[in-house]
Amino acid sequence: MPSSAKLGRVLLVSALFASPLAAQVPSATAMGQTINGISCDAQEGARIHIHQHLVIFDHGKQVDIPENVGQPAGRRCIYWLHTHTPDGIIHIEAPKDRSFTLGDFFKVWGQPISKTRAATAKATAKSPLRVWVDGKVYKGDPSKIKLEAHTDIVIEAGPPFPTPPRFTNWGTL
Repeated sequence: MPSSAKLGRVLLVSALFASPLAAQVPSATAMGQTINGISCDAQEGARIHIHQHLVIFDHGKQVDIPENVGQPAGRRCIYWLHTHTPDGIIHIEAPKDRSFTLGDFFKVWGQPISKTRAATAKATAKSPLRVWVDGKVYKGDPSKIKLEAHTDIVIEAGPPFPTPPRFTNWGTL
């Protein structure tokens, strides 16, 4: 084989193995590993069973909260914090009493949460995220928001900053 052909093959193979996809390491969630003391169990826990609602806006456009967060593909387990549908409803179904935060949910989701970022929504230090919890302005670190029964959370990166919607359909959950 001519040396230029060998070099071409070596470069092709090197490029394949140096690609971002080949270098990705599966996340802890994808592997079903325990995250912040939250395990991925064979079934939903029954000790705590509560729901929350999360909406994120990125410069006026709603960010999707995907279905099956906390349910790793290819694994037969479900995290205590998870979603079933793409409607922003967070399910906490845990086998033991403990408190949970929005930061716990974002870690299970594998997305960032801070004063300037919520998943793909990015704000700036000069114009940080605007956060509402149960219709009231929240000024603290959004990762520390306590997830209690029927907590309604709206996060906005903007402008614009639309009037935060209130979720009131708790009767169906």
